[in-house]
Amino acid sequence: MIQIKSLIAQVPHWTWILLISAIAGLLLHQVIAWLVKVSFRKDNQKIAKIIRRQLRKPSYFFFPALMMLITEGATLAYLDQHPQLAKSLRIFAIVTGTWFFIRVAYILEEVILLRYDINKEDNFRERKIVTQVSYLRKIIILIIFFFGLSTMLISFENVRKLGTTLITSAGIASIIIGVAAQKTLANLLAGIQIAFTQPIRYDDAVIVENEWGWIEEINLTYVVVRLWDWRRLVLPITYFTDKPFQNWTRSEAKLIGSVFLHVDYRAPIEKLRKYLLKALQSDPLWDGNVCVLQVTDTLPNAMVLRCLVSARNASQAWDLRCNIREKMINYISDEFPEYLPRIRFGDQEHNTDQRPIPEQ
Repeated sequence: MIQIKSLIAQVPHWTWILLISAIAGLLLHQVIAWLVKVSFRKDNQKIAKIIRRQLRKPSYFFFPALMMLITEGATLAYLDQHPQLAKSLRIFAIVTGTWFFIRVAYILEEVILLRYDINKEDNFRERKIVTQVSYLRKIIILIIFFFGLSTMLISFENVRKLGTTLITSAGIASIIIGVAAQKTLANLLAGIQIAFTQPIRYDDAVIVENEWGWIEEINLTYVVVRLWDWRRLVLPITYFTDKPFQNWTRSEAKLIGSVFLHVDYRAPIEKLRKYLLKALQSDPLWDGNVCVLQVTDTLPNAMVLRCLVSARNASQAWDLRCNIREKMINYISDEFPEYLPRIRFGDQEHNTDQRPIPEQ
């Protein structure tokens, strides 16, 4: 017992202060976790789960580091004798603080987006908000990271001396950095412009580089487009501010699709028009708005019919066009095979469809 007391007496006072501060930080972590659980017990359980998931690990380190940093003044006289320990303590607080506040940025993003369901059918407003919030979160994390990194580097004397030396050649350095970072800064500025003017948003249907797909990711310097065949097209974010592209869902998700058919001049247009309406009414992909069949062109051997149909979004519009094209071709082949396109040579006619014409 006497030996234990003597060993405790030999431990420096500043060690006990730091140890008590760390324990107080852990207790503070437990109290805050309990308050979060109680505050969101009945309502907003999703918010409580987000906070616990994002802050469970960083808060174990952040609050003890914060309490030790607060009590640093009480141990300053002792820490002056151990400068490396004091520096390590500050760096630990900076690293854990940076980690903690980056997680807070993720929490803010998830809490805001709880109100916006991007998976619902009419998600135009939701995609707009998600695009802005997601890009702002990336910018905030970038600022927090660089602020933490710069604060940590200032803690080193050699780095401060290096910074003083570099200031003398700031003119040359600024030119070199400006040239090297020109594209990076252009991408960041283009990203900010896209986040607020929104020529593209998450889940927009676009045609870029002659490829059709959906906007899957909008990052700080590049955009990922998920193509229809599951490939990924990665483009610099400046592409969408410098080059023309097609956005099929710019103002709303609804879309009109077209189906072109070539038929003989004698084809019964009115019957085909009635069948188009009947085919659409039996197809769940049709939104009930647009059903049009028109003769849009004439060729030497046939006339061109254009069927206009509407759907709730670009993906459904594509599938609906394929369905209607198939149904119209089958209907004409079964009911009016003699009105398929024909090639005429003098008084003779040749059906371009080599299948035998069924008897009427």
